[in-house]
Amino acid sequence: MTVNTLRFATAGSVDDGKSTLVGRLLHDSKSVLTDQLEAVEHASRNRGQDTPDLALLTDGLRAEREQGITIDVAYRYFATPRRRFILADTPGHVQYTRNMVTGASTAELTIILVDARNGVVEQTRRHAAVAALLRVPHVVLAVNKMDLVGYGKPQFDAIVEDFAAHAAELGLPGFTPIPVSALVGDNVVARSAHLDWYGGPALLEFLENVPVGTDPADAPARFPVQYVIRHGEARHYAGQLASGSLRVGDRLTVHPSGATSEITGIDVLGRDVDVAYAPQSISVRLADQRDISRGDLITTGVDVPALTRDVRARVCHLADRPLRVGDRVLVRHTTRTVKAVVKDLGGAAEFRANDLGRVTLRTGEPLALDDYAVSRRTGAFILIDPADGATLTAGMAEISSPD
Repeated sequence: MTVNTLRFATAGSVDDGKSTLVGRLLHDSKSVLTDQLEAVEHASRNRGQDTPDLALLTDGLRAEREQGITIDVAYRYFATPRRRFILADTPGHVQYTRNMVTGASTAELTIILVDARNGVVEQTRRHAAVAALLRVPHVVLAVNKMDLVGYGKPQFDAIVEDFAAHAAELGLPGFTPIPVSALVGDNVVARSAHLDWYGGPALLEFLENVPVGTDPADAPARFPVQYVIRHGEARHYAGQLASGSLRVGDRLTVHPSGATSEITGIDVLGRDVDVAYAPQSISVRLADQRDISRGDLITTGVDVPALTRDVRARVCHLADRPLRVGDRVLVRHTTRTVKAVVKDLGGAAEFRANDLGRVTLRTGEPLALDDYAVSRRTGAFILIDPADGATLTAGMAEISSPD
């Protein structure tokens, strides 16, 4: 049996039970070490609790444990016989939206929790908007605390209908609703008799079986050059293959120069190979000497990225300092960094930390951009303060017309 890896994130409003759900997943799937469980039991007793607070398995920062809240992204790794998991438990507070963006940016699935007593609230809508913004391939709506509403199907159905209407407005391609009780353990790792009206899988069962990733051969080749290795007269161009595949004999194009050549050799971990697949780190040799340097993007075939100096994107502003029209910034896209000016903020006067919106940039040099909806790797970029190198904003390029 092939065991692959699923990266997923959790999100939800304050006290919806994100950390408890993750703790329950770890505990009931027997992914908790004895000393970890003992530490949680000790901390729970100090807080006057008779049973272990499983939320503490992910609320790892001391400040979080003392306050009983999640204020940072807590990463955990666990595995079952079917699959490995990398999870990011993200904060629920509105002021930590940027932390959710960080945790979900590489996720293939996001679990959005809803308290069955409260239904869809403003933070639920915000987290759904972030999932849509980041084009997370799979979304699970986990309706938690079903034990507190008597495991009622009408309450579950009403929440699913409400969320579905909002998801349609955001353009989410779909979502999977699952009723759970993280505190009790109903429908988290095993199906529950309390939810006999629900015919779908338990949460872990769904996580183990949801499709992960795509065939690298189905994606267009994108190879950002990270550095050039010189061996006498020969040059090797090294970096991480962002998507697709490269083969010896492929004709390639270098962006932004437009130069063309042919691949004569590929090196992976010190050995020659005929073909390389994303996300392997490789070096390639070409038939011709070309002026290629860090920041150039190598592609093959006719499916090439857009070359532009006018960049439109959806963004989440990350920094405490505001972003304003007229600001001069640096745009870092894959291995390329160029100067740019903020031309428009979608009608807003400024973006503050955790704001979501649209931006238009004018860059000093052309960028080879994919639409983020097509490629999350080569459609993403960050804005940097040129004065001190601080990260300002996370951007998702829109090459096609915005909605």
